[in-house]
Amino acid sequence: MAFADNLKQLPKVSHLAAINLIDAADAVVGTIENKPGQGGSLAVYNHLAQIHGAISPEAAAKGLELYAEHTEDARQNPGKHPNIDRLIGLIERAETLRVKQVFAV
Repeated sequence: MAFADNLKQLPKVSHLAAINLIDAADAVVGTIENKPGQGGSLAVYNHLAQIHGAISPEAAAKGLELYAEHTEDARQNPGKHPNIDRLIGLIERAETLRVKQVFAV
């Protein structure tokens, strides 16, 4: 399925302002905000964290499947899709990121 179709299957994220991505040293290494251009990634990462408990290499692999056609574009154009690049890096480095939800007020 295409990314747009996959997004329709994921839980809504309107209750979130953002998610923070936290590494093994408890440092926030990334934030995905609920704003235009990041909403799809927010939904993907939030879903992965809900299902897997964190963004592990296994969760990242599932995320690459959800990104569908954008995953190949990211592989061909490093830097164009930083949230996909992050998933690829987690797999390559066998790293896991914890996710902390930031709720909208």
